[in-house]
Amino acid sequence: MNGPTKSRAKSRARDDADVRRHPGAGDRDEPRRDRDRLGDDGGGAERAPRHGAPRRIRGSAAVEHAKSHLMEFTGQPIEAVSSLSRTREGWRGVLEVLELERIPRTTDILASYAVELDERGDLMGYERIHRYYRNDVSGDQ
Repeated sequence: MNGPTKSRAKSRARDDADVRRHPGAGDRDEPRRDRDRLGDDGGGAERAPRHGAPRRIRGSAAVEHAKSHLMEFTGQPIEAVSSLSRTREGWRGVLEVLELERIPRTTDILASYAVELDERGDLMGYERIHRYYRNDVSGDQ
């Protein structure tokens, strides 16, 4: 069991050495494994200056992360995004989820979920804040 682990560690060390020898290589020339190691997840994270850490993800990427996290936990389709705002820690979005499909569709039960993400798009928490019938236009919560 130690053999493969040591082999991967040596391979990783060689990869790190290659990156040090070629400091001017751009992202498009950089192999995928090096971008992963450097923290570029392809999820819309903006890069700070070369010596800094990744900054916040953009709003569009935050929405995609929120949808993905919420679908993973609820297993229900996301109908819409009601709001998205920046917070000190990252992003807060409110997403509308189809919780119970009925016939006729006007009697479907939907729910609003608040989703909190950190600056990298990782889930910090979520909460169902409202349930309603699809045909409920009153806006009462």
